[in-house]
Amino acid sequence: MTRLAQTAGLNDIQREILSTVRDFVDKEIIPVATQLEHRDEYPTEIVEGLKELGLFGLMIPEEYGGLGESLLTYALCVEEIARGWMSVSGIINTHFIVAYMLKQHGTQEQKDTFLPRMALGEVRGAFSMSEPALGSDVSAITSKGVRDGDEYVLNGQKMWLTNGGTSTLVAVLCRSDEGHSSEETATAPHKSMTTFLIEKEAGFGEVRPGLTIPGKIDKMGYKGVDTTELIMDDLRIPANRVLGSTTGRGFYQMMDGVEVGRVNVAARGCGVAQRAFELGVSYAQQRHTFGKPIAQHQAIQFKLAEMATKVEAAHAMMVNAARKKDSGERNDLEAGMAKYLASEYCKEVVEDAFRIHGGYGFSKEYEIERLYREAPMLLIGEGTAEIQKMIIGRRLLEEYRFQGRLSLSR
Repeated sequence: MTRLAQTAGLNDIQREILSTVRDFVDKEIIPVATQLEHRDEYPTEIVEGLKELGLFGLMIPEEYGGLGESLLTYALCVEEIARGWMSVSGIINTHFIVAYMLKQHGTQEQKDTFLPRMALGEVRGAFSMSEPALGSDVSAITSKGVRDGDEYVLNGQKMWLTNGGTSTLVAVLCRSDEGHSSEETATAPHKSMTTFLIEKEAGFGEVRPGLTIPGKIDKMGYKGVDTTELIMDDLRIPANRVLGSTTGRGFYQMMDGVEVGRVNVAARGCGVAQRAFELGVSYAQQRHTFGKPIAQHQAIQFKLAEMATKVEAAHAMMVNAARKKDSGERNDLEAGMAKYLASEYCKEVVEDAFRIHGGYGFSKEYEIERLYREAPMLLIGEGTAEIQKMIIGRRLLEEYRFQGRLSLSR
């Protein structure tokens, strides 16, 4: 065993891709990540490097100019990138969710228009569900799209867009009551939701008539990547920019994409945790107390053992969730479990590495300080731990539905 989080059963192409990505992370990301993060600077050169490697087209089919790789390959690449700097993995995550939704649900015209340019990184994707007054309660969305001839008019305010400024294509979930009775939308609000594909200019301010990206939200961590609001004020888009050309399918399309996103967040948790372990185990062998390296103290060895076990467990669950999705099977249970466990374990491993560093962990000169501020985002991104547990609990009750009668006799 040379290092943690090895994956069995990979083919030669997957191993070559991962080796290339890991080498890129070690040479191009880790040396500059903390400096860029402290300046909250967008990693332009790193992103250009990822484009040259073809990573923006990793999961896009070859017929559209992509590499046609699996979700597992993508997740393992994300794990490596997050090990270098989690913000970079966020830049490609929303791009891939939109590309995946187009591949799975888009019309042929939509695929032909967007996927080849997305594969090259010329078109960059973002997606938006959340709003200022709601988080995971998607059924409470108030943004609305109304049909007006050959166009839709969109109004509303969206929140927490990753890549809101740098993206040029945003998949936005809005209400669209067209074809649905008021009674139906009241009892099943998800049936009145539609995904709209909005093309825009990169940047901030009014990026097209009726669409404003106010600016970057200042965050505790997860810096570099731009997180924004999105305001639609009588925004007009062509009717052929309804994803899949059918209204009322947006909720299902978004949830399909979110399953990919949850595997991504799990992979990010694995990558950050792995980096925290690397930093902790290295520092523990350099720092001396009471005449010997602190790694030789039993208390520190116990921490390292727990950290390594958590890294391995989270990685295994993430790989399982990705493989389940690749098989074409429903994976909301596995994705929820992987996202929940990986994000919680990431937080714990980072905190243990922080403790191993002692007072130096509180210094911005040490990389662990950055990881300590980044890990909490994973606890809420793509659904909080509580949401994951609700999903897991409901699916378990489906799988283990009680049959028969309860017997109280002994």
